Amino acid sequence: MKTPWKEVCIALLMGTVLPGLILNFSVLLLEGNARELPIVESIPEIYAAEKQVWPVTVRFAGGMIERMDMDAYLTGVVLAEMPADFEIEALKAQAVAARTYTAKTVRAGGKHGDGSICTDSACCQAYISEESYLSQGGSEENLQKVRRAVLDTSGYVLTYEGELIEATYFACSGGSTEDAAAVWGTDYPYLQALPSPGEENAAHYCDTLCFTTAQCQKMTGCTFTGDPTGWFTVEAYTPGGGIESINICGERYSGTQLRRLLGLPSTAMTITAAGDTITIVTKGYGHRVGMSQYGADAMAATGKTYPEILAYYYPGTQLETLS
Repeated sequence: MKTPWKEVCIALLMGTVLPGLILNFSVLLLEGNARELPIVESIPEIYAAEKQVWPVTVRFAGGMIERMDMDAYLTGVVLAEMPADFEIEALKAQAVAARTYTAKTVRAGGKHGDGSICTDSACCQAYISEESYLSQGGSEENLQKVRRAVLDTSGYVLTYEGELIEATYFACSGGSTEDAAAVWGTDYPYLQALPSPGEENAAHYCDTLCFTTAQCQKMTGCTFTGDPTGWFTVEAYTPGGGIESINICGERYSGTQLRRLLGLPSTAMTITAAGDTITIVTKGYGHRVGMSQYGADAMAATGKTYPEILAYYYPGTQLETLS
């Protein structure tokens, strides 16, 4: 049977010309909206999460306040809080700890009461912009490594019994972390003293500080008289090897008080006095509660993954994604 020319033309139009027009139009549409399309990067790691977008209000020095994406902010935090040449798994562990701290601040109000977080490490978390990091001698390679650590853990936080944890961290333990109760008076099941091996070559693993009698007297308010060997008497130690209480010339001080008064690296210390010199040898740097950054790097160097590092320093916690 003969096919009418009209039907042939329609068939050709539907089968060849129209699909081509649709394809060309689709390409033009995508090109026109390219900036609005999400950027999806390949993340091969078994623990990698999908990119999560969470807003964070950041308080900068000088009073400037900026609304930032969580992971963009965390890149600056990891760059400022941990050496960027550390092992990648240690950087990932740091990213999760910092994200947990940030998320808890946002939800609970934090130290500023409004859910914002500042860039003062003595108050909240340190931060440095990528531009400042590079201008101060940081390498592009390490910057990319930190970006990867943040992206590969995007959305992951630590919880305990369904609640975000107090994800405290510090530089160096000196061989052992500390109980939270010994430092802040509040006990957390996942912030207990535990060994932190592999830090022997870390900065501040062991520090020696010397004071004159006059300096120490001015800083503590004590009067040093008589036999120097009787000036300092440790009364009790903490589970993590720090000084819990010490008698100084008849006055009792906690280890945290003495550390603050003398500006010491940690409460894990030995004190000797001879003549006009008081020598204090400390181990570790920081409050020593939670994750040791140098300890995390040592674990990563032996092949431990970031979930394993976090499970060790925060025992009993769960690695979950923000909901």
